[in-house]
Amino acid sequence: MANNTLALGKKTAEKTGKKRAFNTSYLFVLPYFLIFFTFVVVLIFISALLSFTYYDTINFPNWVGLDNYVTLFTQDSDFMQYALPTTIKYALLIGPGGYAISFIMAWILAQITHRMRTIIAIILYSPSLTNGVLMAVIWKVVFSGDTRGYLNYYLLNLGIINEPMQWLQDSSFIFGIMIFVGIWSSMSVGFLAMLSGILNINKDLYEAAYVDGMKSRWQEIFYITIPSMKPQMLFGAVLAIAGTFNASGLASTLSGSTPPPQYAGWLIVDHMNDYGFARFEMGYASAISVILLGVVLAFNRVATRLFGERERG
Repeated sequence: MANNTLALGKKTAEKTGKKRAFNTSYLFVLPYFLIFFTFVVVLIFISALLSFTYYDTINFPNWVGLDNYVTLFTQDSDFMQYALPTTIKYALLIGPGGYAISFIMAWILAQITHRMRTIIAIILYSPSLTNGVLMAVIWKVVFSGDTRGYLNYYLLNLGIINEPMQWLQDSSFIFGIMIFVGIWSSMSVGFLAMLSGILNINKDLYEAAYVDGMKSRWQEIFYITIPSMKPQMLFGAVLAIAGTFNASGLASTLSGSTPPPQYAGWLIVDHMNDYGFARFEMGYASAISVILLGVVLAFNRVATRLFGERERG
């Protein structure tokens, strides 16, 4: 009888402890969940609903069904001819390019002394703290179309060109300048995460690998460094994808006109902002945002497949 009572009391205590731990865990998560649900989930849901309406911010939304999406893909030549392909090209160049440079620089910095590593890391990270549009304003001085622009000044003095080049008004140059500015500011938090991941890899793994016959630094990178920091690689990839697809205003700021000459460098977010805040067609702008969300999720899925942890059976 006494044993049964003790067993029953033990089970009750275990259930009480589990219940208390369960409730406490959710209380810790609750503040973030409320903020995330209110400012992300709810807004995405509202945007998705508005994408099926015509809404001019004044009158009540008018339900139009799939008309916005049909118009977007069949009648909006600016979106299909400029915004969508330019955004994908920009993302494919800036995303993998900046991502690879971030990893390479993080790996190089991990090989040097702490003091020098800290100084160089701050220098490399600093441009990412500046908004892309503000960075474009700074680079306008370099690519200015008169003789006072730094690039024109040096090219004229070297005799490479005979007259100032209108770098920011020529549609054939704007996109390339955007890529340059984007890569310059691409080493953000993902770069720091990669640096942290490399520095926290167990050094015994490298020693054991060399004992087992590893002969080069390339083998070290591909067989130990990258597999040991997949969470940081995934984190950096997700940030790179979100950052590149969220870019906007670079071409307009560089050229000084909206839209830029011949829609060079015109991105999806630029197109969305144009319809949402210039033409006040919020329903159509919401449809563009939903398409953009789908594209970002698709690329994030690819990144997860590449760097996510696979379950072992």
